[in-house]
Amino acid sequence: MRLLIVNGPNLNLLGTRETDIYGSKTFEDYFVELQFKFSEVELAQFQSNTEGEIIDQLHQAHDGKFDGVILNAGGYTHTSVAIADAVAGIDLPVVEVHISNVMDREEFRHTSYISKYCVGTISGFGLESYLLGIQSFLNDSKDKD
Repeated sequence: MRLLIVNGPNLNLLGTRETDIYGSKTFEDYFVELQFKFSEVELAQFQSNTEGEIIDQLHQAHDGKFDGVILNAGGYTHTSVAIADAVAGIDLPVVEVHISNVMDREEFRHTSYISKYCVGTISGFGLESYLLGIQSFLNDSKDKD
């Protein structure tokens, strides 16, 4: 199985940004842990602060390189019709993840333009939200066997 993790704006600051919300571990360090834990899965990651680059990455994932996408669109979750359209337009399952519990935060974060087009949403489990996203793909693959 091949999965792509796409991280949106400001997630490059994990480890130093609002550590009371996002923790003190960088995503790069956590990604190494994920690769070790899920050695049977080919994991790739991409991060951008730019909406168009995220859309381009989603389009490229659609070309058969990946079996699914784990998407943390960051603040674009609540603002980007274009990223929602990209998720809707690709023929890949996408799991939306958030590190924080978005429903326990500012009201504008309660709306996701992306959720409607995803197979599921995982929110509020810290960086473990990514692990749960990967596990959801593995569980789904076992169900199909």
